[in-house]
Amino acid sequence: MDVLFTSVLGTTESAMTTVTTQGFLWCTIASIILGLVSAFIYMYKHDYSKNFVVTLALLPVIVQMVITLVNGNLGAGVAVMGVFNLVRFRSIAGTAKDIGSVFLAMAIGLATGMGYIGVAAILTVVVGIFNIIYVTTPFGQGKGSSKLLRITVPEDLEFEGLFDEVLAKYTSSFELQAVATSNMGSLYQLEYRVSMKQDGLAKAMIDELRCLNGNLKISLGSPKANRETL
Repeated sequence: MDVLFTSVLGTTESAMTTVTTQGFLWCTIASIILGLVSAFIYMYKHDYSKNFVVTLALLPVIVQMVITLVNGNLGAGVAVMGVFNLVRFRSIAGTAKDIGSVFLAMAIGLATGMGYIGVAAILTVVVGIFNIIYVTTPFGQGKGSSKLLRITVPEDLEFEGLFDEVLAKYTSSFELQAVATSNMGSLYQLEYRVSMKQDGLAKAMIDELRCLNGNLKISLGSPKANRETL
């Protein structure tokens, strides 16, 4: 097991002074392979773009090259930190999974850049396994099936509390979140966040609501997706 935690570039002192061709090739091959694995981990049951996936696959070998070139030089290390800060502040913040995947790719590159191929491989496998477990299980999933209900009413209708009885009948909870005007102010649109008591009640609830809002437009669907930022 100790072999997995040994640098292929030699001891820490020797790694600071020289890098062999064989060790560099092994680290580069490992970075490319593990970068592909990290890209596949990111793509598993997640929306993605080709550009981001390609960048994610190449990031470990890029970081590995930087770490190899720094090679114990304090001044070069400070300069690299400055470059990474510039890239950070000129980049658009991604979702939580985007940022987590970038950190994984960088961690792989840091490990392979120092010659710890076994550590990088173990990290990738562990993260991949737990990613599949967390994604395929209800871990972190919100309770209940929340939906967004939009009801259009005429401007002369007193809508305060008008739909509460019907909503209480078909939903376990409801909350009026927004009121907005539309159609040059002649109509109002109410937005409720509701949790249905059970499936199959949507049509019956909408039919009763139509009788109260003058048969104007009513929609029931998934709530607006929130951007998952860190």
